[in-house]
Amino acid sequence: MRNQYLGKIPTWIRRSPKIEPDWGSLLQTLEGHSGVVNAVVFSPDGKLVASASKDETVRLWDTETGALRSTLKGHSGGVNAVAFSPDGKLIASASGDKTVKLWDTETGALRSTLKGHSLGVSAVVFSSDGKLVASASAVPESWGRTVRLWDAETGALRHTLKGHLGFVNAVAFSPDSKLVASALGDETVGLWDTETGALRSTLKGHSEGVNAVAFSPDSKLVASASWDKTVRLWDVKAGALHSTLEGHSGRVNAIVFSPNGKLVASASGDETVRLWNVEAGALHSTLEGHSGSVNATVFSPNGKLVASASKDETVRLWNAETGTLRSTLRGHSFVVSAVVFSPDGKLVASASWDKTVRLWDAETGALRSTLKGHSEGVNAVVFSSDGKLVASASWDKTVRLWDTETDALRSTLKGSFR
Repeated sequence: MRNQYLGKIPTWIRRSPKIEPDWGSLLQTLEGHSGVVNAVVFSPDGKLVASASKDETVRLWDTETGALRSTLKGHSGGVNAVAFSPDGKLIASASGDKTVKLWDTETGALRSTLKGHSLGVSAVVFSSDGKLVASASAVPESWGRTVRLWDAETGALRHTLKGHLGFVNAVAFSPDSKLVASALGDETVGLWDTETGALRSTLKGHSEGVNAVAFSPDSKLVASASWDKTVRLWDVKAGALHSTLEGHSGRVNAIVFSPNGKLVASASGDETVRLWNVEAGALHSTLEGHSGSVNATVFSPNGKLVASASKDETVRLWNAETGTLRSTLRGHSFVVSAVVFSPDGKLVASASWDKTVRLWDAETGALRSTLKGHSEGVNAVVFSSDGKLVASASWDKTVRLWDTETDALRSTLKGSFR
């Protein structure tokens, strides 16, 4: 545009405006947070981004224009987590002030304040049907030990899930919204009935803390990953151990079910990803090739591919059926911390401590683009539901939104220590 209009500058202009010699892909810089950004999430329709900050606020941003839609103020402590309801009409925020707040997405008005936790709240999630909110007290400095279920419509406390003897590392709703699973530092998994709040079962068997938990797509099984180097599959209805998946020689960092629920993928510090046959409880294949700890793993939407991200600075794509290596995606110059497929399965996005996000062609393994702009390592990456945007979160205290079609930086959501 500058070159196109260069010859049309009036001759009477003697002093040109001061401008950059080159125009990069940055369209907007969105500033507002005055503290570290702890979490970021897209709305279900992809039109909004919510960011949670240590500055005690949640901010809503328009993904199309990058404009600040609203600042949700009311917490008296840093906001640790944020979540949209499935219909996008509500936002839940979890704070160190021991409360969860529900906000109206359209108006930004506070709908209700959920009080009851005696320690800071570190995690919050809506049930699949949007009727319940689960919150967990689990911030490292406070060692909270409760999960609470709230009515999303009224804000009333439905149940307090007590009995934890250790750190609450993660919570997850079952796809049918009937259960909540909590992954605990006391070597157990708790299954709770969302209707009654009763503890359905305590799944015991791990010999070290459980750091991740996932339900199968049909809600019949729960998988747990532990520092004890095993994955365990549990029968939800019986509350009994279905199978113990042994073979890893290092801690299990991540676990995920395939879309059809027939396979489980586990990523480990032993530099491998293992695929397990769910029905048989047996090893399907071992994906070997990484030369560093595997930090994350994910199935493609059609379940045909598995992507793994490693400390060895690579992402690898594997054939889920045969366990063979399809391609090694090289280009990062530091640890790859996260990997995700686009909703249509055509792209892979990887986040790295080398300060970049890279987009790869899932079919060929070719590098599509390198998204540069962060000034420190990138820890997380996610696609919007329509696949048109990628959000990246970094130690540089910013979240950046990128256009997947043009690779342009759409906006930068900034913050800094006070």
